[in-house]
Amino acid sequence: MTKQEFQKLTQKLLLLDGATGSNLMAKGMPRGICTEIWVMEHKDIIQELQKAYVEAGSRLIYAPTFGGNRLSLASHGLADHIEEINRTLVSYAKEAADGRAYVAGDITTSGKIISPESGYTYEMAYDNYCEQIRILNEAGVDCIIAETMINIEETLAAVDAAQSVCDLPILCTMTVEADGSIFSGGNAIEAAVSLEGAGASAVGINCSVGPDQLISVVRNIKENVSIPVIAKPNAGMPQIDDQGNAVYSMGPADFARHMKVLAENGATIIGGCCGTTPDYIRETARLLNLISDVG
Repeated sequence: MTKQEFQKLTQKLLLLDGATGSNLMAKGMPRGICTEIWVMEHKDIIQELQKAYVEAGSRLIYAPTFGGNRLSLASHGLADHIEEINRTLVSYAKEAADGRAYVAGDITTSGKIISPESGYTYEMAYDNYCEQIRILNEAGVDCIIAETMINIEETLAAVDAAQSVCDLPILCTMTVEADGSIFSGGNAIEAAVSLEGAGASAVGINCSVGPDQLISVVRNIKENVSIPVIAKPNAGMPQIDDQGNAVYSMGPADFARHMKVLAENGATIIGGCCGTTPDYIRETARLLNLISDVG
């Protein structure tokens, strides 16, 4: 997808998919393992989920390449398998989409903060993202999404990396508190302005909190940028049950109702994060009268 095609696509509401990780854990994925390897070994489970999102109305689904960068894979002793992992997982998503939805190459934070104290530099982040994005581009994704980002500087490195190795649109979402503040400092509005200036095709927020807590954040981002605004929140605030599982407070109908409010306040690319399922996307598509056909 060219950046011009992306601009045309986002002239109306674009529906993303919902959560991946929380649904995989519900299907038996253990904690603390390399998610990408587990997904490679359970193709049927990830494709069942992604096909359900497409059926529910998603027009852009995320390839399950979230932690597929060299730094993250190295913590599992898998750095040398980066190309195989990313290419395989993109192929799974493209098969599941079957031409009915676009596929985003999903990247995320390394978990490190760029600072003199950490020893993690912009150059290290840039090189880390260049490698993964190059593979994702060659594997045939339609765009790149940098999601659940916790550091503005690292996100800027991802945008610069994307623009240096491909011509695909690069979308960015920070994870924020209800007041828009970012874990490592700064806020979502500052980040959005900086990212637009760096060349991002869309900016916004994902994860952290429910859609009911993000109205002012979305509105303020919209008022400060000229590119599309993304909202991909959790299914409300989680509570931990006796088994240590996160239980989210918001059902599909309430989630969809609040997503409609976010759309009315400026979000034009919407979906769900932790705790959401195809039912949440289906209800959102129904309430907002969205369709799933590509084109």
